[in-house]
Amino acid sequence: MVAQAHQLVARSIRPGVTTKYLDSLVEDFLLSKGAIPAFKGYHGYPATICASVNEVVVHGIPNDVPLEEGWILGVDIGAYVDGFCGDSAWTYPVGTIDSNAQRLLEVTKSALLNGIEQAVVDNRLSDVSHQIQSVVEANGFSVVRDFVGHGIGRKMHEAPQIPNFGAPGRGPRLKAGMTLAIEPMVNAGNYHVQVQQDNWTVVTIDSSLSAHFEHTVAITDEGPVILTAL
Repeated sequence: MVAQAHQLVARSIRPGVTTKYLDSLVEDFLLSKGAIPAFKGYHGYPATICASVNEVVVHGIPNDVPLEEGWILGVDIGAYVDGFCGDSAWTYPVGTIDSNAQRLLEVTKSALLNGIEQAVVDNRLSDVSHQIQSVVEANGFSVVRDFVGHGIGRKMHEAPQIPNFGAPGRGPRLKAGMTLAIEPMVNAGNYHVQVQQDNWTVVTIDSSLSAHFEHTVAITDEGPVILTAL
């Protein structure tokens, strides 16, 4: 359901569209399929999606500001289906974006996929974290420290926390049956962020662009399975 909601968003993003419209689109879709939006009402969060534009790292609240050509938009979607939660984020170009923004998106997505490759039985949790950081920093970008991935299952946020940085070979050993929400948040500038006065919106300190990619991943004896991809 989360993957299908992202497909709907991808088809709908263009200059002139508002994030509030995208929010209503996703909410209507999830409810029509019998899914329960995971974010709305969570600790008072007011919307179904998080919509994070340009320098907003995560937790941007949908609004009526029309999207503009050249912006980037991170969309985070979570839903409960049959008692289990799926969670996935993707950062989309709005129209045509410049080469620096495009590279930020490509590197962040690559970091996610490389991290997922480490989510195998008997690896340590920090092997995932270290691989993500290595890809990001090798490309001259920085990994956000203040927000991390998480375990996921019957609840959206479960143990363990999954940093996107750190030395390999640390943390719990990965076992078949674990399900993780792996989500690098990557800044074009430095990694420092701050939370705005609405107590939700997280922005880069230096106003640099930020990208966010996330999948819900199951660890199996046959390797990692991305549950939020079609």
